[in-house]
Amino acid sequence: MKKQNEERVVILGGGVAGSLIAKSLQFNAHVTLVDPKEYFEISWASLRAMVEPSFAERTVINHRDYFTKGDLVTSNAVSVTETEVLTADGHQIEYDYLVIATGHADPVPKLRSERLHQYTEGGPTGVELAGEIAVDFPDKKITLVHKGPRLLEFIGAKAADKTLKWLKSKKVEVKLEQAVDLNSTTDGDRTIYQTSVGETIEADCHFLCTGKPLASTWLKETVLKNDLDVQGRIKVDENLRVKGRSNIFAIGDITDISELKQGFLAQKQAGVVAKNLRQMMEGGKECWRETYKPHPAMAIVSLGRNDAVAQFPFLTISGRIPGFIKSRDLFVGKTRKQMGLNPHIV
Repeated sequence: MKKQNEERVVILGGGVAGSLIAKSLQFNAHVTLVDPKEYFEISWASLRAMVEPSFAERTVINHRDYFTKGDLVTSNAVSVTETEVLTADGHQIEYDYLVIATGHADPVPKLRSERLHQYTEGGPTGVELAGEIAVDFPDKKITLVHKGPRLLEFIGAKAADKTLKWLKSKKVEVKLEQAVDLNSTTDGDRTIYQTSVGETIEADCHFLCTGKPLASTWLKETVLKNDLDVQGRIKVDENLRVKGRSNIFAIGDITDISELKQGFLAQKQAGVVAKNLRQMMEGGKECWRETYKPHPAMAIVSLGRNDAVAQFPFLTISGRIPGFIKSRDLFVGKTRKQMGLNPHIV
């Protein structure tokens, strides 16, 4: 229940960014978290969970495990006005401050138990998934098909070359500048797929690891329709407020910030917005606002359980050192600790 004179903060989206803000502000304001599912997932660890389903017990986390004080509305936001949010299940939620962190459209189950069950069956990102399978199931024949001229096009060519060399060392067949027709044919017990250049691939199953659309289409029919760029991203200022608006913020993949869309950067953005909201609710001066500066291209791509390739601003390395940084635990323990949870157990 809202206390008298308590500021109302509504957060749309319960991914790694939205959940962190909810956790951070729950004792500073009346916080409402709106998310279509009852849990948040450490998304960059999902590929490990696909080959080791028990790993998902630590990476799929009920919102109520860390968000104990505010309101949780398990539904999609369908409209927003200057003062309130409307959800698909009919809630009208008034706000003093709004944070949009809806990320990409990702059709996952509503219940945590259903999501965990998916991992026992199998389900999807290209290079890292191939690496996980190649290490855990070395006898499996793996084919990675990519329509671009090289792997990992979002980072440098050196990282791509090192990754390709590692995959080939694990006997992963890599087909570049090709696409796959997923309308397969069956020949006895075999399933056969055809590529865009006429090659055939025999497989028992396939994983689709292409990008997902932004979850911003619904905003085109709201008061924020003019705050989107041509790609559907929300335009934000250096304080991560929607440009021209004083009390609406946006963070994560859905923003127009010119940098790689990565989980740890979304968490940094969440930290900036949490600090700014506290200052605004306490009446702090505008000059005290925290600013966010885009980060240079930097990434660590896991290659199985022990190896990785890392691109830093002035260095690209591969092997056990970057693997030690990320691949062992995929920052799951660190993220759980950040959310106030035991890093090692459920």
